[in-house]
Amino acid sequence: MESISGFSKLSKNQKRGWLVSQLSKESISFGKFDFQSPDIQKSFDQFSENTIANFNVPFGVAPNFKINGKFHTIPMVTEESSVVAAASKAAKFWMDKGGFQSHVLSVEKRGHIYIEAMDTSFNFEATFEKVNQEVLVKLSPSQKRMQERGGGVLRSSLSLVQNLKRIYKIEICFDTCNAMGANFINTYLEEYAAKLLEVVGNKKINIIMSILSNYTPRCLVKAQVSTPIQLLGSIDGLNSKEFARKFKQAIDIANFDTDRAVTHNKGIMNGIDAVVVATGNDFRAVEACAHAYASRKGYYQSLSHCNLDGDVFTFTLEIPLAIGTVGGLTNLHPLAKISLDILGQPEAQELMKIIACAGLAQNFSALRSLITTGIQKGHMKMHLHNILNQLEANELEAIAALKFFSDKSVSFSRVSHFLNQGRLLN
Repeated sequence: MESISGFSKLSKNQKRGWLVSQLSKESISFGKFDFQSPDIQKSFDQFSENTIANFNVPFGVAPNFKINGKFHTIPMVTEESSVVAAASKAAKFWMDKGGFQSHVLSVEKRGHIYIEAMDTSFNFEATFEKVNQEVLVKLSPSQKRMQERGGGVLRSSLSLVQNLKRIYKIEICFDTCNAMGANFINTYLEEYAAKLLEVVGNKKINIIMSILSNYTPRCLVKAQVSTPIQLLGSIDGLNSKEFARKFKQAIDIANFDTDRAVTHNKGIMNGIDAVVVATGNDFRAVEACAHAYASRKGYYQSLSHCNLDGDVFTFTLEIPLAIGTVGGLTNLHPLAKISLDILGQPEAQELMKIIACAGLAQNFSALRSLITTGIQKGHMKMHLHNILNQLEANELEAIAALKFFSDKSVSFSRVSHFLNQGRLLN
């Protein structure tokens, strides 16, 4: 590739033309990935910078989720085989066993202003409470609309940043109602910092930066399934007691072995991210927060837990989820709007419950496979379709392959060999 200046100022077609000129395959057409609706495509082009095409990812649904007594069909956006199938399988399994129970524990989000104390004789900690109240009063109009919705600033505090001399952190906690709240929080923090500088004076303090934190350990939701062990029934060759025992062992391993915990939690996030993306929320922020939360005790452990209390099996997931149902892509992305319609236009707290249940369902199905048939049997069966597409199998070849591999292990080389044999015969 050659370097280019002024790329961002080119039109979309000019950007495409330059890129095609740099590729060996000049027949490539980025235009075929555009939406037929010019209005929708124009909206997509404005989501990000230097847009040349759309990268499509499958949009699926997982039905039969009984959550707090109400049935949901959950939209999921993912390219990974078996994720939607696994969530659907778990939803159906728990449907007649009371379904999923979920409730929000807290909804607090937070942001920080980092400050350098310039005047060593100035005792910022001693004067903070007075200065803070003065600044909050000055900023009252800035949160009026959020307060009208029932949210706004909850509290603020000052602390020294550990291991850094004269670097302070003001933490401000918020309730942003149905919005994820990033723009509101960041705007408020920057306005607070400007007012603080006015009140204290720039000779005494220096504002380093003002930014929300994507670590929201007090924006928590809990999802749970529970049933008498005997009602679990025989599962993939294991009786109910043996299944419950091995299931808890798998969770215990993820609680004490980081090697296992990372993959364990990745499976949970397979379900959570898929719904977060489908509803136009920020999966990167959710991911970062979840993994930080998994490390809150000083080591990385499972986000889910299993308890065998007498003859009762209980499986829970507690996870921070800072998401919204208004603002951002939730209002702009046409499929995010449809996702929220499918879910019945939930409030943010209701969406938190739904997303947590999707994560718990995904984790249940993964662990069920791991302790019984193994993870690859189901996963590779789903992946068979991808392999067939990659090998350009026609419809008859695909039907024959699906039948042949119905009771056999799947791999790329085995499928390729099977297709080549059939092609040689023909």
